Amino acid sequence: MKCPGQDSRYWRPSSIFETECPACHKPVEFFKDDPTRKCEHCGNKFVNPHMDFGCAAYCKFADQCIGDLPPELIAEREELMKDRIAIEMKKYFKKDFKRIGHATRVARHAEAIAKTEGGDMAIILAAAYLHDIGIHEAERKHGSTAGKYQEIEGPPIARQIMENLGIAEPMTAEVCDIIGHHHHPNETETLNFKVLYDADLIANIEDNQKEAPSDRNRLEKIIETAFFTPSGKNRAEELFLT
Repeated sequence: MKCPGQDSRYWRPSSIFETECPACHKPVEFFKDDPTRKCEHCGNKFVNPHMDFGCAAYCKFADQCIGDLPPELIAEREELMKDRIAIEMKKYFKKDFKRIGHATRVARHAEAIAKTEGGDMAIILAAAYLHDIGIHEAERKHGSTAGKYQEIEGPPIARQIMENLGIAEPMTAEVCDIIGHHHHPNETETLNFKVLYDADLIANIEDNQKEAPSDRNRLEKIIETAFFTPSGKNRAEELFLT
């Protein structure tokens, strides 16, 4: 069965439209399901400005439905997927604004670090939003929020969230692996893990500084020895030592 959003039987007059070529400003006709079109006047190929890939951000059948996406829309797809995971995290934590705030700050730090260090941004941000997703079950089952219990309880919950969103198994598996030991690094680690670890460390230092501030000497020692990435260390220095 074809997705109704892509089935022309359900289209309206506005589903076929003209838009201006960004290069030569001549009119170019688009069908609503065209990912890109080439301008007949100047040859410029550009993305459909009206196309909504919201479902393609998480639907596991998206490639079968709409085919290969151009690079510009792959980036947009990852952005939409990130937003979907963030929404599911907030729905799961409900009114636990402390955990929602922490996860959001970890994601913000991780994105900034990854922009310099590299890594797979989609995996990094998914892990950032979901890294502490097991904390409620840790409290309920073990009476503790200790990292080792979060690492036990988090991966099954994260997997369920990601499977419900239709996220591919390789990505789901790596995110769950990161969550399953995010407080306890292995001897060798992926760049994705290192970025998440450093971002979480920065957010934890922020939390600790609000509750029981450390003096400058202790902060300097932590920042000098505990970070994996140069960008994580630099970001921590800017936040806590300047």
